[in-house]
Amino acid sequence: MADRERDRRIRDLGTLKALAHPLRMNLYRALTVARTATASQLAEQVDEAVSLVSYHLRKLAEHGLIEEAETQSADGRERWWQPASDGVSIRDEDFRDAPEKAAAHTAASRLFFEQRADMFRRYLDERTDWSDAWTTASESAEWLLRLTPDELAELAKEMYAVVRRYEERGRAAVAAGDTEGRENVAVHTYGFPFRV
Repeated sequence: MADRERDRRIRDLGTLKALAHPLRMNLYRALTVARTATASQLAEQVDEAVSLVSYHLRKLAEHGLIEEAETQSADGRERWWQPASDGVSIRDEDFRDAPEKAAAHTAASRLFFEQRADMFRRYLDERTDWSDAWTTASESAEWLLRLTPDELAELAKEMYAVVRRYEERGRAAVAAGDTEGRENVAVHTYGFPFRV
């Protein structure tokens, strides 16, 4: 996907609402991990009917979040999908100019947070199934800092660059056939002000 847009910025309410559906976000996440997949393959992953998954994939495609991919099998009847960009970004400043937009952004942010928290809860519940190497490497931390808005923005930018570097390293290794010991890894960060 080197020629694709990186982190397509979602600025319109319709696209935000399309992605902020629980099943659609799960499908988008699964497709991001798989890179290409059919509705049948994704239906197995999310434990839903193929027809329902197909419907929601078409909705994601209508908003340009995913697109058809080259067929990956001899069965030409299968429709393959891929993300239309290397991720998406959603920024508060694009949705704060109207109450409906701000409410939709808040609802979407809550959904994304709950899904991410569910991923971490699932890991905690399954931690004993992972090797010592993986459980030792896994990280959960909290830092409480005193920063300005500019410093928080700078920190987020630096963290983003580090994660992107590791993402590119992992993709290059997989493309070169180096898949031994590799697993999908979720990295979630939150940086926000709070008062005590």
